[in-house]
Amino acid sequence: MVFYMGVATEPTMPSARTQRRLAAILAADVVGYSSLVERDEEATLFSLRDLRREVIDPLLAQHEGRIVKLMGDGALVEFASVVDAVACALSVQAGVAARQEKVPAEHRIVLRMGINLGDVVVEGEDLLGDGVNIAARLEQLSEPGGVLISGTAFDHLQGKLNVPLTFAGEQHVKNIERPVRTYRVGSPGRMPLHNGRSSP
Repeated sequence: MVFYMGVATEPTMPSARTQRRLAAILAADVVGYSSLVERDEEATLFSLRDLRREVIDPLLAQHEGRIVKLMGDGALVEFASVVDAVACALSVQAGVAARQEKVPAEHRIVLRMGINLGDVVVEGEDLLGDGVNIAARLEQLSEPGGVLISGTAFDHLQGKLNVPLTFAGEQHVKNIERPVRTYRVGSPGRMPLHNGRSSP
């Protein structure tokens, strides 16, 4: 207890400092999940479990990805390196496609992915903030079977992976004031996204 001008006061405790870190965040979901489940729920859930066990989880372990959150048809994964995040995403997309070569098209699991490198807020095992939100928005804009990355991820990736990186426009995404530069990975020659501006 502290006495100030004759009045007893309790000492103030410093507020807890928000913990932040830089992370590469991969957001992924299943294209048309509701329709797949409606068509054949048992087969869809079986396929998802099989793909996770045989393809996704081993590749996440190989590239040191940490699952932050599972959301039924999607997931958020943290990587310490954007190179690992993109390499893992491409390997997962290739592995998922290869695993389902003999599956009829209407029953195939197709993923779309978005990757952002940014500042995140740490709350226990969870991650929050714009760094996560941008990855989730990019996943929603990604083409089926594709990987869409932000400009910050692109800036750190150049020269480190031998894959095509195609400018896909500046996107105005929900709850983010500034436009986000976007790039498609491994998909050269495609047009920019519907609300983006092509590069000069």
